[in-house]
Amino acid sequence: MSLHESPSVSIDGQAIRRIREEKRLTQLYVAKVVGVTTDTVSRWENNRYPTIRRDNAINLADALDVTLEEILKQQEEPVVETPSPASRNIWPVVLLALFLLAGSVWFFSQRQIEVSNDIHATRLQPLYAAPGSRILIRVELEMDKPYKGVIIKEQFPEGWTLIDAFPPVSSLGNQKSARWMLRNPASRTMISYLLEVAADEADGQAHISGEIITNPDGQRASVRISSSQGMEIAPLHWVDADGNQVIDDVEILEISDLFDQSEIFRNEWEQIEDLWDAGSYRWDHQRRRFIPVPVQ
Repeated sequence: MSLHESPSVSIDGQAIRRIREEKRLTQLYVAKVVGVTTDTVSRWENNRYPTIRRDNAINLADALDVTLEEILKQQEEPVVETPSPASRNIWPVVLLALFLLAGSVWFFSQRQIEVSNDIHATRLQPLYAAPGSRILIRVELEMDKPYKGVIIKEQFPEGWTLIDAFPPVSSLGNQKSARWMLRNPASRTMISYLLEVAADEADGQAHISGEIITNPDGQRASVRISSSQGMEIAPLHWVDADGNQVIDDVEILEISDLFDQSEIFRNEWEQIEDLWDAGSYRWDHQRRRFIPVPVQ
């Protein structure tokens, strides 16, 4: 290590995610404060980078408004006990059994650990979702090596409905979950789907869960899909990233290419264009739709 290189520290990904979600901070906000990408923040939270530079850890703690110690992995000190004379004779047998058990566990799980490190999945979801409205969700899959097939599985909140998807779903479980089976997927693959929020959804945070399932050489592996940011139930359009009831030029440009994938999203795009062209919008609770509001 050079004299100018910051030393590394071990971080607790679960603690980082818990603190960020409790404070209702997005991965994008944390990434901008620390000076990294949202993908890096996602990998920190999923323990893909168990150690990071100390200066990045300090910036991360500042972004979360906590002390550095709260995001570091705590080392438990082992309790040393003096064995009794009777127990000393059985320790060699116990240690041998533990060694054989650990070897067996490592042998049968090694492929799954290796596969998990080769697949990275992120759910790109909006900041806001209005009750009864439709939102666009994307799942971005990156693979470091080719696979013959993968299954992408998404689990929706109670009362939410899948409207359409590209590519089409392979299996739909009572509108509560959806699965896509991809054969020989590209190294970078993305699926998109329209999801209708439950009309009676209460204010608060909404959560979608999912996983990537593979089966290379008969060894099943599962990789969790991480969300790009939190999603809040509010009377705001999902394209309106800053929540000011205006879909501006920058916001519509950022999502315009998403609707070129398939004609199934054409109606949704036309409605967004109407809100953008009007200059503002409002949420009609009774009709459960966004209404364009022309700006004088």
